[in-house]
Amino acid sequence: MSKGFVIWLTGLPASGKTTIAKLLARKLAQLGVEAQILESDELRKVITPQAKYTEEERDHFYSVLAYIAKLLSDNGVNVIIDATGNKRKYRRKARDSIEKFMEVYLKCPLQVCMQRDPKGIYRMALEGKAKTVPGLQSKYEEPENPELTLNTAEDTPEQCTKAIIEKMKELALITG
Repeated sequence: MSKGFVIWLTGLPASGKTTIAKLLARKLAQLGVEAQILESDELRKVITPQAKYTEEERDHFYSVLAYIAKLLSDNGVNVIIDATGNKRKYRRKARDSIEKFMEVYLKCPLQVCMQRDPKGIYRMALEGKAKTVPGLQSKYEEPENPELTLNTAEDTPEQCTKAIIEKMKELALITG
């Protein structure tokens, strides 16, 4: 059995990860390539149902996320990770353990993310109801060597998805 790939979409909250992950999965399916999205908000409901977003909890959560992605890819399942992963060490752990790994940095200015804020997390942070939002109270460590960096403030989700698929072809993660 051939191993699946793992694409980690990383970036600040509200940088477009979920929108692009869903669109990417649809576009890949149209190419005959199925992929499972591991969406951090959904996984947190199972792994850390009473999420506090502490440093220790994040360390645990991202370790489990990388492990699940590895298990799936080792068993031939293609994976799209939709998760901020605010520290490089989280993404590095996945990269080091997964054979077919691609990191995509969805770069978007904090101000644009704050204007989008579909889940209200920046608003909650500004109101003092959230204490560890990446980009505000917690540092977001930009990737040092992602396979692809996309500007989601300027490029549409469709343009970003097309660029991701082209890079996947270039890296021979998919054919066509």
